[in-house]
Amino acid sequence: MVTAQTGGGGIRLLIADDQALVRGALGALLDLEDDLEVCALAADGAEALRLVAETKPDVCLMDIQMPGMDGVEATRRIREVSPGTRVLIVTTFARPGYLRAALDAGASGFIVKDTPAEQLAEAVRRVHAGLRVLDPALAEESLFEGANPLSDRERQVLRLATDGRSAAAIAAEVFLSAGTVRNHLSAAIGKTGASNRAQAVQIALDKGWI
Repeated sequence: MVTAQTGGGGIRLLIADDQALVRGALGALLDLEDDLEVCALAADGAEALRLVAETKPDVCLMDIQMPGMDGVEATRRIREVSPGTRVLIVTTFARPGYLRAALDAGASGFIVKDTPAEQLAEAVRRVHAGLRVLDPALAEESLFEGANPLSDRERQVLRLATDGRSAAAIAAEVFLSAGTVRNHLSAAIGKTGASNRAQAVQIALDKGWI
């Protein structure tokens, strides 16, 4: 559900988060700033994309993990339909892989949800000014970790393996043979340094690679 708000004018914001309490709290908090105006709230990436096309906000505050279209894909599409809209990722999941994926998708900033209110507002202003804002500890960790080593297909099969489904079940969903799926899983195990599929999934999740 979308909730539109109005403030005192200035930098127009759209907030996308699948948790109603979080997006409502962020909206109320930022709307207190004289130069910030929350124009809309979205419950997922698809809704954020639609609202950005309609309202053309200056900055979109975007969560990462949301049902359907996640924050990374939503960021990529928003930058395509509204190049003037900057995206600031605000997430609980401080993972190096998410940071890299978000930046690759066109995000201008990446901070965590426990950032103090005044720092969050300042991050919005800096992103709007064309600057990049990154959580310093996470940026350092991302540099140390290196790029995501998994291919698109390996990430896909690992995501589907998170609930423990069989190679045959995964193969049916992605229209590949079970043998090809097992090959992708084996490659992912090797690239993550894991000893089995479950461990590969956990490592990839912890690093934000899937």
